[in-house]
Amino acid sequence: MPSRSAKRAGKQTALVTGGAGGIGHHLVEGLRTRGWRVRVVDNFSAGRHENLARFSNDPDVEVIEMDVLDLEGIKKACKGVDIVWHLSANADIQKGTNETDLDLRQGPVATRNVLEAMRTNGVKKIAFSSSSVIYGYPRVFPTPEDYAPLLPESLYGASKLACEGLISAFAYSFGFQGWLFRFANVVGPGATHGVIYDFINKLKRDPSRLEILGDGHQAKGYLWVTDCVDAMIHCTEKSAQPVNAFNLAPDDTIAVSEIGKLVIELTGSAARIEYTGGERGWAGDIPQQKLSIAKLKATGFTPKYSSRESVKMAIAVLQKELSG
Repeated sequence: MPSRSAKRAGKQTALVTGGAGGIGHHLVEGLRTRGWRVRVVDNFSAGRHENLARFSNDPDVEVIEMDVLDLEGIKKACKGVDIVWHLSANADIQKGTNETDLDLRQGPVATRNVLEAMRTNGVKKIAFSSSSVIYGYPRVFPTPEDYAPLLPESLYGASKLACEGLISAFAYSFGFQGWLFRFANVVGPGATHGVIYDFINKLKRDPSRLEILGDGHQAKGYLWVTDCVDAMIHCTEKSAQPVNAFNLAPDDTIAVSEIGKLVIELTGSAARIEYTGGERGWAGDIPQQKLSIAKLKATGFTPKYSSRESVKMAIAVLQKELSG
């Protein structure tokens, strides 16, 4: 996709790292709907060109194919920007277990580059896609933003927590303002990983059985992607502390066994479910997750969709996307 200048008088410019990803391209659309110019930075290792195809004739969307590990490149990309939405990261928790430096490079090293690029360009606002896994396996449910101690159990979680620390330090050291969004499982069109994506692919390979990692009792919140994007934008408009942390999640959770049953039902499969056993699906998996969203609701925002509704919508859209 050719790069276009995003300069237009009277509009603010947002830089979105990872803007071609599963959440990123929905954020680009949400920002454009609200009148923002958008500059996308993505190395397309996970993001897809087709996710941005609808903006190919939009003069207010600029796409730069680049890795945020390129410090000089990200410095140039930050010029003239009003806010950075930093979404680029390794999004596959299990992959980071096999490549133990992956989350280090794609997390704190990349985030430091973004923050330094902001500092040298006088950009003061950053919104960051963190994760609920920074809480580790909490003892308080629903888990509030001020829960402690924060003891992540995966390298991905440790990476996200380190990034939050860097953003906080830059905020207080250099007068930045940061928003830290701790996601539940975000689902929607364009997914490239996750339990629903995996289940549908497993059934494509073997329609007779569906393997579920763990004992199936793992229960978490599932957030529809447009709820996620709308909540993020809303919070940047409604909260003004130097560092603002928000859980983004629905009010409920759904067990992985129920997701497996819904995938079988909604795809018309007759597969039998087989469990591998154990409390956790893999090393670093958090079996139970229920986030408090009282702070989010206090700003005037409530997600539209429950976990079950989000899962059902995700199954429908991913079945269509993966049918080819």
